[in-house]
Amino acid sequence: MNVLLVTDSFPPVCGGSGWSTFELARGLRARGHAVLVMKVTAGSSTKETETPYDGLRVIEFHAYAPPIPGVRNYFKNERLYARLTPRLEKLIAAHRIQIVHGQHVLSVPPAIEAARRAGIPSVATVRDYWPVCYRSDLIHTPETLRWCPGCSRAAMVHGGRPNIGVVGLATLLVGRYLRANLERKQEALASAGAVIAVSSTLAADLKVRAPRLASTQIEVIPNPVSADAVRARAEADPPLADPYALYVGKLAPNKGTRHLIGVAERAQLDWALVIVGDGPDRAALEREAATSDCDVRFVGWQDPAQTATWMAHASMLIFPSHGPESLSRVLIEASGLG
Repeated sequence: MNVLLVTDSFPPVCGGSGWSTFELARGLRARGHAVLVMKVTAGSSTKETETPYDGLRVIEFHAYAPPIPGVRNYFKNERLYARLTPRLEKLIAAHRIQIVHGQHVLSVPPAIEAARRAGIPSVATVRDYWPVCYRSDLIHTPETLRWCPGCSRAAMVHGGRPNIGVVGLATLLVGRYLRANLERKQEALASAGAVIAVSSTLAADLKVRAPRLASTQIEVIPNPVSADAVRARAEADPPLADPYALYVGKLAPNKGTRHLIGVAERAQLDWALVIVGDGPDRAALEREAATSDCDVRFVGWQDPAQTATWMAHASMLIFPSHGPESLSRVLIEASGLG
């Protein structure tokens, strides 16, 4: 079967979503399927490029998105969808694609629409909360705004005490746009031939919080991980001679990383705390580490072999996720390593 995977993220430089898509591509290829990958990137470039990875053909679709708050989001959503859909249609025709599988927020809606126009099946995998949250990684509802303290987007989507004058009008218009944006994403997802959620918690949340998905069949399939490959990558010598605690992942509010150093201090951790990853919270964590009595070491993003080695030899894995967590690859890989 000729399969088109459309994704926001793919190796060599990517997070868990990209590596999960790669494992899917590798598994499909091993079973005799022909796999083509379209990676979607929003930024300053509009030039399409090809960057093969591990024998897979990877086409990079670059969409322009200006660095202006609000305007950038429009270019990364509605404007990008309008450009990407016809490009996917051409790929489907040129490569006789038989099924399209969208992997994330930028790629799922246009992948589903292109497949519909071509008259072939579509599949969508949901790895976080993008169908119900404009920021993708947190849930925004009146009952659970505690997950998203201070999020203005949450208030705009769900309403509240109105402002007056120019500010009130702007808030009203932005709120309408955000609601319409989420509705379009939910409608696209509901029209897919099959929808996959990577955890039962995520599947249940989508059913409850996205009315358009209430009657949609959502299959629960965890992120694919090759336990044998992870163990093989972990066979290197220990990166440190002494015991250490480990955090692996994005340094961001929804991951709970702001609690990392405080927890280590309260536990009087006398091992090194190694932080593998990067993100918007890194600068704040580095400032906190500079005044802490704990031995905190930032090593940035590591490749899969290095990450597996860090995990295999860690004495403790710390996972301080804040709010709902959709069964991270880190937990699955750590479980595979014992």
